[in-house]
Amino acid sequence: MFALNDNVVYPGHGVARISCVVEKVVGGSVTKFFELSFFNKDMTILIPMSSSGAVGLRSLSSRERVAGAIKILSEPIRINIDNSASNWNKRNKEYQCKLRSGNLYDICQIYRDLKLIAVKKELSFGEKNLLQKTENLLAEEIAIVNDMGEDKTIERLRSIFS
Repeated sequence: MFALNDNVVYPGHGVARISCVVEKVVGGSVTKFFELSFFNKDMTILIPMSSSGAVGLRSLSSRERVAGAIKILSEPIRINIDNSASNWNKRNKEYQCKLRSGNLYDICQIYRDLKLIAVKKELSFGEKNLLQKTENLLAEEIAIVNDMGEDKTIERLRSIFS
């Protein structure tokens, strides 16, 4: 499925390269792990090769998929914007679930929703942090797939809402 030096997306953390395959003894048996080195974080993690799909590890999106994701950003918002904290708590649970899936379209939906909510009201601290996180995740993957700089990609994402 994945090979050494492949660029992959690890849900909630972004784009990484499979830098090596490591064997470790776990529970008395040898287990092989992918070592992921992240592009924009000084962090490496080990993912068991046998459960890479279960943790949501995926290949980078295609250019066509990225183009489809960008179209999602211009779609109308599908949630009721309410200032109540309970509404944000419900949305946040949904958003966190979508983030853990690592699905590019889901991350675009979160970003779109938060950008459109920001037009109606000032975002809470949690909403601002989530907006920043989703923007970074989107920009990182889109920049690599489209061979663009991240700053230019962020400008492009933000310009959709200008």
